[in-house]
Amino acid sequence: MNRFKFVQSDAEIISHSGLSLIGQAVKQYTALSMELDKSVALRHGIKHSDVIKSYLGLVATGKNDFEAINTIDSEFYFINAMGLDEIPGEATLRQRMDKQARTFLPIVERASIDFLSTIQPKLTPVFTGHLPLDADVTPMDNSGSHKEGVSRTYKGHDGYAPMAVYLGSEGYCLRLELREGKQHCQKDTPELLARALQDARRITDQPILIRLDGGNDAIENIDMILEHTQNQHKAEAAIDFIIKWNPRRIDKDEWLETAEQQGCWAHQREGKRTAIFSQHVARQWQGYDYQVRRVIRLSERTIDKHGQALLIPEIEPEGWWSSLDNAEDEVIKLYADHGTSEQFHSEFKTDLDIEQLPSGKFATNALILAISALAYNILRWIGQNGLIKPGRSKRYQAKRRRIKTVMQELMYRAARVCKTARSIQLSFGKGCPVFTIMNNLYQRLAYG
Repeated sequence: MNRFKFVQSDAEIISHSGLSLIGQAVKQYTALSMELDKSVALRHGIKHSDVIKSYLGLVATGKNDFEAINTIDSEFYFINAMGLDEIPGEATLRQRMDKQARTFLPIVERASIDFLSTIQPKLTPVFTGHLPLDADVTPMDNSGSHKEGVSRTYKGHDGYAPMAVYLGSEGYCLRLELREGKQHCQKDTPELLARALQDARRITDQPILIRLDGGNDAIENIDMILEHTQNQHKAEAAIDFIIKWNPRRIDKDEWLETAEQQGCWAHQREGKRTAIFSQHVARQWQGYDYQVRRVIRLSERTIDKHGQALLIPEIEPEGWWSSLDNAEDEVIKLYADHGTSEQFHSEFKTDLDIEQLPSGKFATNALILAISALAYNILRWIGQNGLIKPGRSKRYQAKRRRIKTVMQELMYRAARVCKTARSIQLSFGKGCPVFTIMNNLYQRLAYG
């Protein structure tokens, strides 16, 4: 085995060449810099846009702590890749975000939607032709900290309970709203969904299918969806919903009797049978009566999954409120796909490493989530357009790439920075397997 000799080169080599894609995406497809710099008058010091874009660059490479600003490989490259005048120090980064968090938050949220509406990503519908709009709470464990807003979540740990809204089977993030850990998932949800629907209509005119879990089984959500449908333009496509039924007080024997009368029974295995049927239920809200379809699946077990006979049969009713006219098994199948949003949650928490939020202030952490959503959407688009299509990647074909894969394949690609009189070049290795992908993506983002 040969031994290596370590030497230090005069060449400037950077380890995150993919930041050049992030900078161009923000510059060409959002008004982030202009809106930030106009938001609050600044007499002296680093521009607001330089502060936020610097932190965006950190998040896009999987770093969320303010101290990471001190670990940048090449300040020259970072400034040019992200379109900065200068890089803020750790103290400036923290203090500026703390002071202006509430002002910057709507600007960053708007930039994320601007990027998606301008670049028009390919969105994959479900088999009904609807684009799924999945909303769910994802608790973040911040145990042992004294950060503002940290409290007991329903998962049994201290932390936050933000709610995320994703569009399409690809999971582009429309909203990522920070909430206190103790806040019930239904509180403020109708307003959040209304904003998300407005965002979605900026991006697509396809039919939308809203999917919510049992914690959001509330007539307020259905009322908001129906009101939004009535107020939309005639040219806009339908908005439908599937919401998991939350059976609060039920008589299982009565449900079994109803299933015997209305249901179509199927024997799944020995000792287990299942009935599926629909009901139209009257629900009231603020003086209005709604007739809402509820799909029911009732399971009766006389033998458990281990083969043990039961003295008393187990009766388990499940249900889903829906505006769709599809068959019951199709409605159930559509809701089961809602579980995919759990994967999107994990990409935020692990791939972008934002579960442990860095600030002690609630407003600053809300801003950090908004910046993370912007980084997530750009990285998602990069992955879908660079690592999916045939001939673009040596990996096996897939419908979607994890953010972690995008970061490993493209963001963390090393290159040598070459400065000439007229340009700055990134020189990749001779055998770089993603050179063509990087070049094509940059040309698309920088020159449209």
